[in-house]
Amino acid sequence: IKLPAWLWWWRDVHVCVVFVCWLLREVQGGWLRQRRFWFVLTTDSLDYYSGPDRDARRLGMLVLTSLCSVLWPDKHTYKQTGYWSLTVYGRKHCYRLFTKHYNEAVHWACAVQKVIDSKAPVETPTQLLIRDIEENKFNPEVVEHIYEHNPILRYTQSPLYAPLLPFPYGNMASKGYTSIREEAVRLFNCLQQLELTREPIPLIQGILQTCLDLRPLRDELYCQLIKQTSVTNLRVQTQTQTQPNPQLRYWQLLTCMSCTFLPSCSILRYLRFHLKRVQSLHVDPEVESYASFIAQALEKTRGRECVPSWEEIQGLMGRQEILCTVHYPGPGCCQIPITSHTTANEVVRKMAERLGLQDSRNTFALFEQNACWEKAIGGSTIIADVITRFENLSAKDPDSDCQCRLCFKLYCLLDTDNISTDSIEYLFLYEQCHEMVVRGQLPACEDDLLSLAALRLQCLLGDFSALSPYPPLEQLFPAEVVEARALLAPVDPPGCPSFPGGLLAGTLWGHKRRQEQDQRLRARLREEGAVVMSAILERWKALAGYSRRDSMAAYLTIARQWSGFGCTLYEVDFYIVSGSHNVTVFNIDNNKKCFLSGK
Repeated sequence: IKLPAWLWWWRDVHVCVVFVCWLLREVQGGWLRQRRFWFVLTTDSLDYYSGPDRDARRLGMLVLTSLCSVLWPDKHTYKQTGYWSLTVYGRKHCYRLFTKHYNEAVHWACAVQKVIDSKAPVETPTQLLIRDIEENKFNPEVVEHIYEHNPILRYTQSPLYAPLLPFPYGNMASKGYTSIREEAVRLFNCLQQLELTREPIPLIQGILQTCLDLRPLRDELYCQLIKQTSVTNLRVQTQTQTQPNPQLRYWQLLTCMSCTFLPSCSILRYLRFHLKRVQSLHVDPEVESYASFIAQALEKTRGRECVPSWEEIQGLMGRQEILCTVHYPGPGCCQIPITSHTTANEVVRKMAERLGLQDSRNTFALFEQNACWEKAIGGSTIIADVITRFENLSAKDPDSDCQCRLCFKLYCLLDTDNISTDSIEYLFLYEQCHEMVVRGQLPACEDDLLSLAALRLQCLLGDFSALSPYPPLEQLFPAEVVEARALLAPVDPPGCPSFPGGLLAGTLWGHKRRQEQDQRLRARLREEGAVVMSAILERWKALAGYSRRDSMAAYLTIARQWSGFGCTLYEVDFYIVSGSHNVTVFNIDNNKKCFLSGK
């Protein structure tokens, strides 16, 4: 750095000086929130003095290590205070510095970050011991000696005051959390509460949610759980079988962790060594079962999108599968056993085998479905995540009528002509064809739609009877067609004067008139619905004698008149950007695009 001639003595006294400057620092107490100090950045620390003179007193020092962090200048602080600020976080101190010049703030932030980056990575005692264990893993005596003489590796009932792994200083967390270091210590406090709580599942879900939100804490939690499930050979010999094992709750949480997140490679090696060691010590039959289950789960686990549901955690605590209810077209459903690693493709294969559809030429898939919409589930999707999402939606709105469910359906119709009329696949084809009709996805004239609705009633209820309770119109006929019929009639009665839009806009009379229009429109919808239902019932009467199979065959015969019959339709939003030769279609939902060549 360039210094004035009268400051060259700083080079003589402080050989490792990187940067010097007057800066404002935020101070606690007193009537001044910011005070001016002479700051000196060296290759080891950030110091501040009362002034630049030779006899100036050093007022403070922040030692810089690889765990220190710098918060860069931001516009929000500048708009509030009129100063550009940077914050330097250390182990014990935090310096919040201010300057009027943006370039000066950036230069300081860069210089401090360079010093931090030049430092060797800090290793905690736990990391050093893990390395020693890795180097001596084939020497059981040395390993046992390490465990016996280092309490940091073993179970404890005392609180933890610092993380087991190195984390940067400073409040760099998000989503309402405090600093990573503080959250790591809180995690250990939550772990110790597991020993006392009667209902551990909410606490387990909270711990897993924290690790889902804060990815760096996953390795820390694994280390804490390994610590709390570790024992020495001496303790195993003195422990009797009748004594309750206080570590079982930790094993249950470790089981849930192993099915939700994978640790980094070094911690994964340490975890696998820990599991083998516990099994070799013969601690307890139940503990050995947990260790074996976790070792197998680690081979299958990949990143989860959601924290396991209540039912899944309950199953994992007992090392058992959970039952998943899968519906299929018609009133049927199946209970399929799944694990935390079961994918949608595996459930589809199990459903096809159970329903005798494994030899079908058509393909099947799982769908998320409720009364309003449905969406195909990707084959590699973990079903436990889908169930958790359903549980979360139900918890947010428990009174909602649109509860989600899993449905097994035809996905791609490759052969519609060779489906036996006696097979369940034929029922799938019929039910899904009717879903398309009701949703308005089957292009057909109104006369065909009335016939299809009558055939549906004949299939469901048999011959017409005045006493038969029949389904509502929206389950038989496209609602869009009824709405279109109602809108064809004038909403305003004859003779009603019309006023310019700006004359009555926003007035009480305009609001009252809009209410009357809405009431008349609803009345028209009821009238048109009654007319359509009457026409359907008349056609239903004419179908007397049709069997259920005849009704289904006639229904599909009308539907096959559409040239696109057998296509799978999806409701998505697109916008199109056209060029001279190609058209690019963008999917708004997931930002995917495809290209259509030609004019």
